[in-house]
Amino acid sequence: MNERKQINFTIIPDDDSQQPRTYANFCAVNHTPFDFTLTFCEVQPLSEKEIREAEAEHLVKAPVRAKIVLPVQFVPTLIAALQENLRIYSEAHAPQPAPVPGKGPVH
Repeated sequence: MNERKQINFTIIPDDDSQQPRTYANFCAVNHTPFDFTLTFCEVQPLSEKEIREAEAEHLVKAPVRAKIVLPVQFVPTLIAALQENLRIYSEAHAPQPAPVPGKGPVH
């Protein structure tokens, strides 16, 4: 018989590859019935000429920095990971409320 074993494991990035980081400040998302494609671009500030062209054409071209294709089954896990990291980031970088005058700590 061909029995299937379930193995639990954790995947960690092997960062020994020295891959360069790629900056992107825009992400376009497209999908097919089988996968999602995330296209990461870098949008630079526009010159006056580029602003006029964008107003006329309603288009701004941005260089693609990376295209990542994900199977549909992976997308909910990615969304959950992004939400969790955003929550942690927000808690760590939330502005501290200003102290209310006359409401100092009671000792």
